[in-house]
Amino acid sequence: MPPESATTGHGHGHVISFDPTVTDHDHHAPAPAGGRAVRIGIGGPVGSGKTALVAALARGLAGRVRLAVVTNDIYTTEDADFLRRNAVLAPERVEAVQTGCCPHTAIRDDITANLDAVELLEERFADVDGGLELVLVESGGDNLTAVFSRGLVDRQIFVVDVAGGDKVPRKGGPGVTTADLLVINKTDLAPLVGADLGVMTGDAARIRGELPVIAQSLVEDPGATEVGAWVCEQVAAVRATV
Repeated sequence: MPPESATTGHGHGHVISFDPTVTDHDHHAPAPAGGRAVRIGIGGPVGSGKTALVAALARGLAGRVRLAVVTNDIYTTEDADFLRRNAVLAPERVEAVQTGCCPHTAIRDDITANLDAVELLEERFADVDGGLELVLVESGGDNLTAVFSRGLVDRQIFVVDVAGGDKVPRKGGPGVTTADLLVINKTDLAPLVGADLGVMTGDAARIRGELPVIAQSLVEDPGATEVGAWVCEQVAAVRATV
């Protein structure tokens, strides 16, 4: 017998579908927000531009928000090295987690390593200018089901890009449908890959309801202005509740 979350059809057009709210559990309770930095997770498929977005936010928010970054890679520290090499932040403001497994495991299933990295940064800067206000946690590249545990982050940004095709938003998945912000990245490439931005943004708006969508090009807007403004709003909103 299939689980209650499955629907099946027989013969031609056989379909099995699963409710992601049933198959994609978050086993961690939301973390208390008082006395710590606001945590925003940034996830999405491989190559969607997560690290470039983190770099853009770090540059754009410099001097406005006291921030640090945790990166996740499976076997390397490539993303952290990129941020340090490009002097996006002082090296001591970047911590790397090597997950050694599928990226979603370390951001949703067993969040210990990421929590340790976040808390290490908070302790390191506790006595510097009033401490950290924001920690960006970048996931390793994963699929459309890769959502963060609310025990790890307060808000989540999910990043897709036009090179994946204009069908990506309507494919859904918890990353697309439930993230607090969906970013459609690399819009400058749309004419080159035959992606229809109108279709992408329209499908995203339809499938996400009232949840926001931002389409951007870091070539045209290196500071990720709209996403940066959204991040600042979330920092203010979370801090106002504690």
